[in-house]
Amino acid sequence: MVSFLEFEKPIAELEARVIELRATASAGDIDISGEIDKLEQRAAKLLVDTYAKLTPWQKTQVARHPDRPHFKDYVAGMFDNFMPLAGDRAFSDDQAIIGGLAMLGERRVMVIGHEKGDDTASRVRHNFGMAKPEGYRKAIRLMQLADRFGLPVVTLVDTSGAFPGVQAEERGQAEAIARSTEQCLALGVPMIAAVVGEGGSGGAVALAAANRVLMFEHAVYSVISPEGCASILWRTANRASDAATAMQVTAQHLKELGVIDRIVFEPAGGAHREPVQAIASLGAAIGEELDLLAGLGPQDLRTDRADKFLAIGA
Repeated sequence: MVSFLEFEKPIAELEARVIELRATASAGDIDISGEIDKLEQRAAKLLVDTYAKLTPWQKTQVARHPDRPHFKDYVAGMFDNFMPLAGDRAFSDDQAIIGGLAMLGERRVMVIGHEKGDDTASRVRHNFGMAKPEGYRKAIRLMQLADRFGLPVVTLVDTSGAFPGVQAEERGQAEAIARSTEQCLALGVPMIAAVVGEGGSGGAVALAAANRVLMFEHAVYSVISPEGCASILWRTANRASDAATAMQVTAQHLKELGVIDRIVFEPAGGAHREPVQAIASLGAAIGEELDLLAGLGPQDLRTDRADKFLAIGA
């Protein structure tokens, strides 16, 4: 069953009415199929119309929807023969970042991404997708492995930000994020990053300094969360909507600014309504971008990456 967001209440009411009429029709002899069809059409149109004019804050809510596909869903639906690789070889294995070898079509790749979890137990295990230093050091290790064997790197970004706890700071969180970003820029193999939900601050950039940055239509990408920005500027998180608008966090804004390279469109109502379709669309987009980069040599790939990020804001 779909979990509805606050702004989706009118859609929820129509869909609930459809379910109610179907139950009535199945329990009796009365034919109300015409009425059901009309309501379904109204609900479908309202869904499309609503999602066509989402505000930045509403897109933020969609990006955080608990039913959106997560890293493990993308691995299962987009890749074959996934072989996870664990640990940073220094401290521990951070479950907020998962990675390993996989096949994307006929191409062997290294895939790395944030995993938020999909229920209470898994969210705690994956720390809600907020990686610690050992998570970024694991990502560095896997990127270096991919570079050594000439494998393209695919990263899936979905985090509210790196874990800000005291222990993470003691273990060098800022250094780990910086080193991960540096490693992205130093790769001699193609790298594609996709922001599939939230792209929060340096915790996202550490896996997204890529040759091509893709972003789902209703994903968000920003230097700080809207609530955090509102708390700093206006001393209250209640103005998160204003902050989201001011920060221009949406894929549409970021494409105009040159921060991302491609918007991957989602099914009507968001990726959480039709995850299989959304995953297939992203897989096709990543494959196309890798094809375009296939002819570039190591130094050309590094130069392409450096030029891309140096041009932002210029």
